Amino acid sequence: MSKAEIKHEFDGKRGSFFIEEGARRFAEMVYVMAGPKKMIIEHTEVDESLQGQGVGLKLLKELVEYVRKEEIKVIPLCPFAKAMFQKKEELRDVLS
Repeated sequence: MSKAEIKHEFDGKRGSFFIEEGARRFAEMVYVMAGPKKMIIEHTEVDESLQGQGVGLKLLKELVEYVRKEEIKVIPLCPFAKAMFQKKEELRDVLS
């Protein structure tokens, strides 16, 4: 897989930050909005071929950059995202 570009899609209620090549998604962080300024991270999944390369953290950092710009607060229900917020103090300013 070539250099991965993180993409974002949002339908007004649900969204995701993801990496895909062709029609295949290799990594995805899924969220749902719980009001206009509150986001719940529900799930993170990274393909076996990319595990251990920091891809999940890259998705989370992209999400954090987005919510900072939009002034949205985050509730991490996803175990991976929750663990990363505990480890990475510099990301915690977006927590609800």
